[in-house]
Amino acid sequence: MITDTIFSVLQNDPGLNLNKIIESSNNYLELLTASFLVRLGSNNGSLLTDAERIFAKAGSSPGLKEQTAFFEEGLARIKKEFAERMEHDKLFMEKAAALESSISDPAFLNQPEEVQYEAFWSLFFPEAEGILKTKDSMTQALRKKRTVTDIVPNPSPITDPGKEIIFTSNIILTVPAEGTDPDSLNMPEDLTEKIKAAMQEEQIYFYDHPVQIGVKPENNEILYGLRGLDEACRWEKDHGHMAEGDRCTCILSVSVTHRGLQQTAKQYIQHEISLYGSFENLDIFIFTEEDTEKIVHSVLLPAAEIEASWGDSSTLVRERVLQVFGVDGEYGRHYSFLKAIAAFWQVFADSGKRGTFKIDLDQVFPEEELKNQTGKSAFEHFLNPLWGAEGTDFRGDMVELGMIAGALVNEKDIHKGIFTPDVPFDNTLPREPEARFFNSKLLMGFSTEAELMTRYRNSGIDGKTKCIQRIHVTGGTNGILTTHLRKYRPFTPTFIGRAEDQCYILSVLSKKGKKLAYLHEDGLIMRHDKEAFAMDAIKAASFGSTIGDYIRILFFSEYAEVVTRGEIEKIKTFIDPFTGCFVSKIPVTIVYIRYALKALEIFRNRDSRDGEVFLRQGRKRIQAAVNFTEGDDSQLSKQLNAEKAGWNYYYDILDSFEKALKESSVRAAELQEKAAGLLANCRVNR
Repeated sequence: MITDTIFSVLQNDPGLNLNKIIESSNNYLELLTASFLVRLGSNNGSLLTDAERIFAKAGSSPGLKEQTAFFEEGLARIKKEFAERMEHDKLFMEKAAALESSISDPAFLNQPEEVQYEAFWSLFFPEAEGILKTKDSMTQALRKKRTVTDIVPNPSPITDPGKEIIFTSNIILTVPAEGTDPDSLNMPEDLTEKIKAAMQEEQIYFYDHPVQIGVKPENNEILYGLRGLDEACRWEKDHGHMAEGDRCTCILSVSVTHRGLQQTAKQYIQHEISLYGSFENLDIFIFTEEDTEKIVHSVLLPAAEIEASWGDSSTLVRERVLQVFGVDGEYGRHYSFLKAIAAFWQVFADSGKRGTFKIDLDQVFPEEELKNQTGKSAFEHFLNPLWGAEGTDFRGDMVELGMIAGALVNEKDIHKGIFTPDVPFDNTLPREPEARFFNSKLLMGFSTEAELMTRYRNSGIDGKTKCIQRIHVTGGTNGILTTHLRKYRPFTPTFIGRAEDQCYILSVLSKKGKKLAYLHEDGLIMRHDKEAFAMDAIKAASFGSTIGDYIRILFFSEYAEVVTRGEIEKIKTFIDPFTGCFVSKIPVTIVYIRYALKALEIFRNRDSRDGEVFLRQGRKRIQAAVNFTEGDDSQLSKQLNAEKAGWNYYYDILDSFEKALKESSVRAAELQEKAAGLLANCRVNR
């Protein structure tokens, strides 16, 4: 079988040295992981016999049974996935045969690393094929694929960002850092006791760099981001782009890592804001899961009942809305909320709100640099009539640029200029064997330079009659007009825990007719400061982020299959290279191999306990993700369809309620007043 030869090459990888691990390691989990990789191929001779013996012994050990079973299932899944792909995909079979032919040559491992990597990428990571030699031509091809022509500008663009745009962000909260005594944090006694209780719980959600309760004010991302936005508003006022008496509306969702923090989060945040920030240019509203539930039960569901034609469907409405409208859980849940809340606000609170713009709280607008280097302040970038324009993409499809996306520059690099990519292209091949099978950082750097950093005046695209539409966007520095939000109803599913920003557009790409698209706003750049103040939080969350990246492959691959009804190439060629690289033809194979290779890397370079923790965390989460995505009628597909129905109900409610208001419905007026009271209770500064 072709896979035997392909995977047997791992035995001879000098950076891996499976033979040495199996001969000398005294950690049975490390032995088991190495044996898993050996067993992927059957051409490993005596080493294969040793690996099978290790599996047999581990399978009868109480402490190793679960990990052994996980790897056994992985072996079966990989061989099944490979066989099915080879049977139904002629191009894949040809590439597999070519790779087998290459690595069967004893001289293969003496070839330059670039040749070896390209050989493996052709099968496992085809989005990167040719990039090491043809980066410049690939850049031009990508920009051509992203170009929108025949542009008709928005006849009613944003004119007063301070009044018309809601700025949103998410607060992610976790327990104090390991070794912290909660009694030493000088917080109210009842708050301290709640935090102590939460610290005893098992973590249920994993995020990149959550705010650790008790962190010093100067390292608190919440205060940092709010202070940055407040200062940007002050700058805009001083330069005549915002009225002196106005305050920007800022909506913050709160997600937590431990269930016990759900009832603690708002109290903690209010405590911190009261001590360390007044934020005179912002009206700050904080939404916890409890707050969103109140909106659903006290406002949205009663509003749904105003529409008589819905009859007795309120129970169904309740179930569907409750599962999508909220803030706790994976990234996708709060991300969709922070977009959807703008439509709610426009209907129930302030009809003058015409759009929303999301920032991350480790990002700030570098106003002086923006003005000096782009000729526009942050708010002036929002005035572009191309935000909301219509045009034609490279396929001839009509698009509406109802969304807007900027880019980032790292704090440490801003002295070089704001157009310095936050993720630069680096063609240095990493030493880790994992990179042979998947190297998203390479494509992220390429896409950042080729797509996010496109300069209209230097690229042959004028930014007036032609522009770039974006697929690769960052979690902050993007927005959507409320008209387009309500028309297209995009969302990120609640199960998405990584790249929720890039997943958002996938929900509408396969729709017929006009397509919703992101306008690339050249020069709308925020300074990314996370490494300047949040390194402890980033380090503490590193395992969770890595595992989340693996799950992203499983979810994106199945998601793309579901939304395209199996005709995945319809969107994959469009979202390649970076976003598309997570849509794999062999996602289970890629995930299991990356997981095992990363574990061996951790065992080799860190304390063995770290490797054990990584294996345990990864096994639980990957197993759940595989179960969720398996089968012709996967749980993912069922949940996706239910969530789509839920969001459609949500926007239907808003549309019918708005109609009732215009018709002077007494009940609608009562609910609008009820909504005003709930929103007032979410405000944390005056």
